[in-house]
Amino acid sequence: MALLEVDDVVVQFGGVTAVDHAVFAVEPGQITGLIGPNGAGKTTCFNVITGLQKPTKGHVRFDGKDITSLSVHRRSRRGMARTFQRLEAFGSLTVRENVKVALDIHRGLRGLVRRSSTDIDALLERVGVAAYAEERADSIPTGAARLLELARCLAGEPKLLLLDEPSSGLDESETDAFGALLKDLTREGKAVLMVEHDMDLVMGVCDDIHVLDFGKVIASGKPAEIRTNAAVQKAYLGYSDEDERPSEQTRTDLAPVGAGAAYADPYDEGATTVIPAVTAPIDQENR
Repeated sequence: MALLEVDDVVVQFGGVTAVDHAVFAVEPGQITGLIGPNGAGKTTCFNVITGLQKPTKGHVRFDGKDITSLSVHRRSRRGMARTFQRLEAFGSLTVRENVKVALDIHRGLRGLVRRSSTDIDALLERVGVAAYAEERADSIPTGAARLLELARCLAGEPKLLLLDEPSSGLDESETDAFGALLKDLTREGKAVLMVEHDMDLVMGVCDDIHVLDFGKVIASGKPAEIRTNAAVQKAYLGYSDEDERPSEQTRTDLAPVGAGAAYADPYDEGATTVIPAVTAPIDQENR
């Protein structure tokens, strides 16, 4: 059974269809990529899955249950955690304090004993930000801040990680380490759904990939299948059936060029983010 199922989801903003009858699934113990040109509807899909956006039509099922009508914090308690495109760490707190807040709330909500500093150090070490433990979160490099947000998500012991552009700001070696960490997490049984523009990372770590364009899922399959899919190449590179196809070198690159920006997604990058980065479990309980 799939851990997450997106079933015939439609999202309309006025007369614009941002997500158009999307259907895809995420299996436990696997990394699933959700890719597509800018404006394709990826972040809107994430918002539907995590409860920030009510679908016009369709259903979301998680761990065998229909969660379409559940609030954000209830989805969090069931085992979802998410990062956003925009950095959402608590800037005035240190890196260690950011993770401590997440751990304390997660354990407190379940009536469990609060974690020790050893547990916090272990999380910081695991994601690779232990060197910044005593630094304010708003003073560390962007790549480190991305990893900090992952640590806060992991503090909630989620079943499903939803990561929106998680490698943004990471250098090549950091990206390689990040990919290895994701693989380790899935070996522990966690599922990952990742929106990402770094195609080397996507093709290197994902077990399955779903491609959106103008809100529609235009392709689903293994990385090798997606890499050579004609519809995917057209969505990313914009050539028509009459045009000469790009070379193999270009086709395997799949670098997004902004095709498919059919609407201004009010929840996308650049808009005001209402909910902090760790929807699970930090901030929703108090909303």
